[in-house]
Amino acid sequence: MTSSVIFSFTKSLLFNRCSSSTLRHPLIWNSTAFLATASTSPKINVNVGTIGHIDHGKTTLTSAITRVQAKKGFAKHIKFDEIDKGKEEKKRGITINVAHIGYESPARRYSHTDCPGHSDFIKNMICGTSQMDVAVLVIAATDGVMEQTKEHLILAKQVGVKNMVIFINKADLVEEDVLDLVEIEARELLTIHGFDGDATPVIRGSALAALEGQDISCIERLLEALDSLPEPDRNDKDTFVMPIGSKTAITGRGTVVVGTLERGILKKGDKVEIKGDGQTLQTTASDIHVFGKSVKEVRAGDHCGVLCRGVKAETVKRGMWAGHPGAITITNRVKVELYLLSEAENGRKIGIRTGFTDKMYCSTWDQVGRFDMNNELLMPGEHTSATVLLMKDMPLRKGMPFTLREGSSKTTIARGIISDLEEHVAVEKHNLKKSAEKI
Repeated sequence: MTSSVIFSFTKSLLFNRCSSSTLRHPLIWNSTAFLATASTSPKINVNVGTIGHIDHGKTTLTSAITRVQAKKGFAKHIKFDEIDKGKEEKKRGITINVAHIGYESPARRYSHTDCPGHSDFIKNMICGTSQMDVAVLVIAATDGVMEQTKEHLILAKQVGVKNMVIFINKADLVEEDVLDLVEIEARELLTIHGFDGDATPVIRGSALAALEGQDISCIERLLEALDSLPEPDRNDKDTFVMPIGSKTAITGRGTVVVGTLERGILKKGDKVEIKGDGQTLQTTASDIHVFGKSVKEVRAGDHCGVLCRGVKAETVKRGMWAGHPGAITITNRVKVELYLLSEAENGRKIGIRTGFTDKMYCSTWDQVGRFDMNNELLMPGEHTSATVLLMKDMPLRKGMPFTLREGSSKTTIARGIISDLEEHVAVEKHNLKKSAEKI
């Protein structure tokens, strides 16, 4: 870390997972692992991520990108094992937590999110995609479109990912006609889920071959495709708001909260409120880091870490929001428009009744919610209005999308949008049914 940076961490602290519920950012704050010039670059920052089925090569592709760009002076190569860093990940050979990595092209700066593909860890994937401008859908040519491929695509559309690039991996292991079939199937899948499948760039290649330095042409074509996509819209006129994705305690200094600015501008020394999980915390942004380097300010779309003076790590949780005082509204009761996915959309076979209670995913948070619907019964493929009561006050605003997942089947069953915010309702003894009946 450069001499201007006031933090001093041990290696074990840098790679410590603060709690089982926090996202792991093993590379944030480590200047040896991040692109040193990222924070001073005038290039626009684009948040891009790899999504797709387990074992289709997302993490290999991520590592390959950094290797190729490192040769050009645009990145620090991040090895595969440094991305899949957790003990459980190494043991199982899969990505569980979201990892954030930085690199550049000649035209843009990229904050890259490597999302888990395993269905057990889709919760972390939802948090990762909620901050993406562009998603790279990785499909192994040897398998084609699989279950998590479809689910990731549904979730990416739901949280507002507008641009997509398809990377057909392991292309060296199959015949050309098989690649053609996989591409046709992938384009059709994108079209079904509301993307422009015909116009979506498709890259064929081998991430492993690129990582080993045998053939890097597919990575170069991928970066060219990313550079060609429209610049994301940034709202830096409104007050600063940043959903928190993870945290790290800094002994004697406070807590670093990590996330992507949704809107506004944050400057070093600004007063900050952290709201959510039924709490409101007051603090000051005493330092700001982008890819391991201290900066004076960050703008909408930037992925950064903010040192919050005097805040204890145990009081901050993923899903809370940081913002300028008065910028964030929290409540536990909202009106929503709800659509229950049909069986053809990988949803339920049977309907749900009013009072249905399960996990609601919104922004970077998830909470148990009770859905009191206008209809007594909502069948797959149907839409209704509903009032949702959450267990705790969470940051919300009108127009926010959300996803409803069924805990028993671990599948996404519904999506919706927040239509209005209601006054807080006290939930007694964690009994949502009793509290809802009193309203």
